[in-house]
Amino acid sequence: MRLQDRIAIVVGAGQSPGEGIGNGRATALTFAREGAKVLCVDHNAASAQETVDMIAAKGGTAAACKADVTSDADIKAMVADAHGRWGRIDILHNNVGVSLSGGDAELLSITEEAFDRVVAINLKSCVLTAKHVIPIMREQRGGAIVNISSMAAITTYPYVAYKVTKSAMIAFTEQLAYQNAEYGIRANVILPGLMNTPMAVDTRAREFRKSRAEVEAERDSKVPLRRKMGTGWDVANAALFLASDEAGFITGVTLPVDGGASVRRG
Repeated sequence: MRLQDRIAIVVGAGQSPGEGIGNGRATALTFAREGAKVLCVDHNAASAQETVDMIAAKGGTAAACKADVTSDADIKAMVADAHGRWGRIDILHNNVGVSLSGGDAELLSITEEAFDRVVAINLKSCVLTAKHVIPIMREQRGGAIVNISSMAAITTYPYVAYKVTKSAMIAFTEQLAYQNAEYGIRANVILPGLMNTPMAVDTRAREFRKSRAEVEAERDSKVPLRRKMGTGWDVANAALFLASDEAGFITGVTLPVDGGASVRRG
C-alpha cells in the first residue's frame, strides 16, 4: 500500500478502443490498488466510468470525471472536484496524448488544424493541469507530478506534432521540478517506448490497414529486450515508483521505459 490515503488525479484514465490495457487505465488501477483514492479523468465519460468500476470491483475508491483537457474551465472544475471530494491532491498524473488519431503527420502533410489539436491535447493540457494543481500542492507543502512523454522525443519519429509536444513536456517537467522543489513538490517524466496498448497498436492497424498481429510483430521486432513490446502495466509500475515515497529524493528526472531502445546507437 505505497500510496495509502493519497489523493490522485489520473488525466486520461480511460482508453482508446482496442485490445489490452492503456497506460492511463493501468496507472489508475495500480494507484488504487496501492491505496490511493483516484479521480479518473477522460473526455469519454463512459470509458472513465469503466475504469472506476474496475477499481471498485477490487475494493478501491475512485470517481469518474469527464473533462475536455484543452479547456481551462474543465481543468479547473476537475481539480476542484478532486479537492472538494477528498480535501487534498497528492498526485497528478498526466497521461493524455494523441498522434495519428489527432491528425498528426509528416511535415509536408500536416495541417494547421491537426498541429493545433495535437499541441492542445498533448502539451496545453499538461500546463493547465499543473497551473491549477500546483497552488494546492504548494499550500500542502508536498505533492508528486508524473507526466507521460514518449521515446519519440529523443529518437527518430516522423510525425511532427507528437515529437514536438512530447519533447516540450520534458522541458516543462524540468521547469516544474526546479520551480517547486522548495515546496516539497516533485515532478518527473516517463518516456514509454514501443508499447502494446490500444492507442499505439490498434490505431496504427486501422490507419495503415493492417492486422493487429502484423503491427504487433513489426513493433516487437524493434525492441531489444526479449523482442517484445512493453504494456500499460510497465508504465504504471514506473509511475507508481515516481509517485511514491520511494522516489522521495527524485525530481526532474526523465525515465525511459523502453526495453533498452534508448541505449542503442546508430
